[in-house]
Amino acid sequence: MFTLLDHPLITHKLAIMRDENTGTKDFSQQLDEIAGLMAYEVSRDLPTEDVSVTTPMGICHTKMLSKQVVLVPILRAGMGMVSGIRNLIPTAKVGFIGLYRDEETLQPVEYFAKFPKHLEDAVVMVLDPMLATGGSASAALDMIKKRGAKTIKLVCLVGAPDGVKRIQEDHPDVDIYLAALDEKLNEIGYIVPGLGDAGDRIFGTK
Repeated sequence: MFTLLDHPLITHKLAIMRDENTGTKDFSQQLDEIAGLMAYEVSRDLPTEDVSVTTPMGICHTKMLSKQVVLVPILRAGMGMVSGIRNLIPTAKVGFIGLYRDEETLQPVEYFAKFPKHLEDAVVMVLDPMLATGGSASAALDMIKKRGAKTIKLVCLVGAPDGVKRIQEDHPDVDIYLAALDEKLNEIGYIVPGLGDAGDRIFGTK
């Protein structure tokens, strides 16, 4: 499933992030807020279980989440989305996966990975602001599946058609959520119009 979260607040905040004159503080703040807004929609179908809660007035038969949520940011830019989602789902656990591209083979290589236990029983949200070629995201999804994850959602801010197509082909069982689907990739693999290098803009390393 591919879902484009075309919400006025998300579009407004993303417009601020796209502006080349937006500094690190405002860029990070908008990313944090967009991630929280996206989390509301991404979590819409989380499984629940029936519970009974004693209120000051009596017994309430209601529902609570029945599965653990695990956030897995792809280092380093994905870290910028964690706080916004945890504000909405404070019980979410966090795993980490780091990739680099081998200069000879051009293939993604895992250099760091640490996850909570029992991924097979959790709803795993893989976080990365940009879905460009889809190569890194696809590799990360492969690595997470090897650890047992079965229910996976890929949550990104801005994507290119190439990246969406790649994930749909490589991982048809993974739900994709975007705040914006942009026009294309340029000759060096950056999304156009995009917002530049998200990692550099989050951490001020540009």
